[in-house]
Amino acid sequence: MCRLARITGGEFQRTWPRNESPPHHHALHRRVEHKTMSEPIHIISLGAGVQSSTMALMAAAGEIAPMPVAAIFADTQAEPKSVYTWLDWLEKQLPFPVYRVSRGSLEKNCLSVKYSEKNKRLSFSGIPAHIRQPDGTPGLAPRQCTRDFKIDPCTKAVNAVRRECETKKTSAMLWIGISTDEIYRAKAHRNSPRIENRFPLFEHRFSRESCLTWMKSRNFPKPPRSACYFCPYHNDAEWIRMKRDEPEEFQRAVVFELAFQVSVARTPMTGVPFLHKSMKPLSEVDFSTEEERGQINLFNSECEGMCGV
Repeated sequence: MCRLARITGGEFQRTWPRNESPPHHHALHRRVEHKTMSEPIHIISLGAGVQSSTMALMAAAGEIAPMPVAAIFADTQAEPKSVYTWLDWLEKQLPFPVYRVSRGSLEKNCLSVKYSEKNKRLSFSGIPAHIRQPDGTPGLAPRQCTRDFKIDPCTKAVNAVRRECETKKTSAMLWIGISTDEIYRAKAHRNSPRIENRFPLFEHRFSRESCLTWMKSRNFPKPPRSACYFCPYHNDAEWIRMKRDEPEEFQRAVVFELAFQVSVARTPMTGVPFLHKSMKPLSEVDFSTEEERGQINLFNSECEGMCGV
């Protein structure tokens, strides 16, 4: 079995593409054996949303070069069902493997919050929940979920693929699906000195709308929005869409919010977490859009380009 499966074992879980056995070490080696230290391998960070799906399909069509050796989907196990259905379809369209890696369930992590007396801190991968303090003032919880459940598993997987190359010193070019209308989300890779981020949609001057136009022109289905169903960075337009088009996912978010509040209440934390910035129960929120009310869309500054693409 290739080294990728071993490295991501234990704390990190690993699944291979549907209907595909784990590639033998030499099979993966043959895919990248022509690379040298001066020729990085190319890997897609696949969020399975509009932008990264377009990028992967453009690569498959030869419109973005060179051909990637693989795509990595870091699975929080909290995506809407529509994303997993889409990913199953997408894998069949690509000439390179899609490796699904996971640290486990972010939902379960959030619902099992513990408090460390020694470190005086909560022991879970925090989501950026909106906090109502006892005096009614608002706050925003620190965000650790993206690093723990997206960036770190993806980096481990990329390094595992990279080490399958002819030389362990081979670097990797990680494709990030950020479009021109989200340029402020583009950041350098900070987790590994041998991984460099690349933004192919910038190179092609593609906005999110350009991605949708490209998909439609090729008669591809429209990809879903990729983000955890309970993400506090959802704007009101997204909550409205979810409530209308995926009511079961919206109801899951309502139930999650209540369970998360119970989990946090068992700790010394004094504030109450909510998924919506109004700090009202999700089931009671008036979803006229934040943009209509002149409020900021927090997703636009989120996640180092790892979510929502």
